[in-house]
Amino acid sequence: MVCVNLSKNKLTAFLFLFPAVLVVLCLLLYPVFSSIFYSFTTKHLFKPVYKFVGIKNYIKILSDPMFYHSFYISIKWTVLSLFWQVLIGASAALALNHIQSVRGLFRTLLIIPWAFPTIVIALIWKWLLNGVYGFVPHFLMKIGFSASPIEFLTEPKLVFSVLVFINVWFGAPLIMVNVLSALQTVPQDQYEAAEIDGASALQSFIYITIPHIRLVVGLLVVLRTIWIFNGFDIIFLITGGGPADLTQTLPLYAYNYGWGLKQLGAASSVTVILLLFLLMVSLLYFKLLNTWEKEGQQ
Repeated sequence: MVCVNLSKNKLTAFLFLFPAVLVVLCLLLYPVFSSIFYSFTTKHLFKPVYKFVGIKNYIKILSDPMFYHSFYISIKWTVLSLFWQVLIGASAALALNHIQSVRGLFRTLLIIPWAFPTIVIALIWKWLLNGVYGFVPHFLMKIGFSASPIEFLTEPKLVFSVLVFINVWFGAPLIMVNVLSALQTVPQDQYEAAEIDGASALQSFIYITIPHIRLVVGLLVVLRTIWIFNGFDIIFLITGGGPADLTQTLPLYAYNYGWGLKQLGAASSVTVILLLFLLMVSLLYFKLLNTWEKEGQQ
């Protein structure tokens, strides 16, 4: 009788979960496998007929200097954005963790960027920084900082740094909120015991705080690495990869192949290379996280 009830419960659970599992399979697995399949074909955006060409698309992409330029821009974009997001976000979390009275207010204010769609954020920054009618360039000119409006979005020496700044402004609050939540789980008695033993604030931070929050920070780094490397909307909406391809990342490179040249087969090969690279990076990250977790259990 017990076995029959367990079987009925399992069947009921399966029936409830099946629609969600089916949706996940359709939305996640189908695009991945279709991209892999099309990467070996001459698939065109509009032409219904295509043929199998083996690895010719991969040879074509890996022989293109613009692919390596876009890959380098993506690496630089990810490393700089991630570094400053983690540094500023974690620093803000540490500061708010010691300011009890205004913690809720600041946490709410800092998370405001995530309340707006990315397209709204991008268009606001594009308006603020536009060299013709933007508020920031004309304000800097009025206070005597510059003789003429600064072209933040078209000046080759400035545009990449400006995009990184916008991405950090957008992403740091997410790091802050999660690190702050992790800091609030650290047992206070450990700090008290360390203080009694004569440990300095720096020693308490290194030997108590960091071991408790490093798994959270590590997981955030994994997720943000994937998110930033795959980032398309902010760059596309603000600069479109320009000027002179100085802000063209791999997702924009794939977009130009797929929607600009209409070559979906070649664009799919770029996305497959991107997927393999991010899988490799994620595996390295998770290997490090597993090492930290084992050390924490000892």
